[in-house]
Amino acid sequence: MTIRTTVEADLDTILALIEQQSVNTVTLDRYREYVAAGYYKHDWNWVVEENGTIQALAIWWGLPGETHPYSIDGLYYAGDSDPVPVWTELLKNAVASRPADAEPPEYHFFLDGDWQDQPDVVAALETRARAAAAVGMSTVTDRLRYEWKPAYGLPERSTRLTFGPADDEAFVDVFVRVSQGSLDAATAREIARLGAEGAAREEVAMYKSMPGDRDLWRLAFDGDGDLVGFALPTANAGGPVVGYLGVVPEHRGKGLSDDLLAEITHLLAETGAEQIRADTDFGNIPMAKSFERQGYRNFAVRRVLSFPEN
Repeated sequence: MTIRTTVEADLDTILALIEQQSVNTVTLDRYREYVAAGYYKHDWNWVVEENGTIQALAIWWGLPGETHPYSIDGLYYAGDSDPVPVWTELLKNAVASRPADAEPPEYHFFLDGDWQDQPDVVAALETRARAAAAVGMSTVTDRLRYEWKPAYGLPERSTRLTFGPADDEAFVDVFVRVSQGSLDAATAREIARLGAEGAAREEVAMYKSMPGDRDLWRLAFDGDGDLVGFALPTANAGGPVVGYLGVVPEHRGKGLSDDLLAEITHLLAETGAEQIRADTDFGNIPMAKSFERQGYRNFAVRRVLSFPEN
């Protein structure tokens, strides 16, 4: 058995395996588009080859220009036996190839809201989760996926806050403040790994690397001029997204997330957005309610498998 990254000559096999959609995120159109844009690379795909034939494939996603990928988008198997041992070896090699200081990878599944009522989806997800857990990705976080469309109507813009641009250091500072007591699981994991300031700097760098317009980022102030939070609209490869918003601890409990989300929605709508998407953890009930109050609709679930916090 040989485990290696893919090369151009593997393309026909890769495309044939992608047609086994199952719970994998990748489609043929997405694969071609993301290869061209740099989100998928042969250096990031891994295969198991036996007697010259590819038996298993892992497709990883990362940001263009980065040296290593961030998350798994698909696991495929062409054999007849249990795929978990083969996938486990595949993932072990991929994870071991990452730099020691690299951000721990994740495995993302994009699921229908009623996925638990679909036995084939449950079985496919469970099999892949076993392989991920075998290499350490044992933490499960479910996130509600929301979207806004112009037909849903624009939320009312805030009359109690003012918004203004700021430099990167100001956003690092507010990320640190907002991270205190955050209900977001990914934020907690990054703070455990890097500390509050290190996590904040990594977040700012990551959002700057996204294709959204940096000029849309805003700090939010109340009528007394006090900083109350920030609104960070952006975009990913799929289009406009809410990005991040947060309220500093001393101003929580006032419903200000509604004001921040409304501002993000207006800023993106003004750029011509026909759809805005966002995620929030199942456990972040205040944020989920804010999305619903501001006219966003839950359309799916994202399951994230990750390494436990240190």
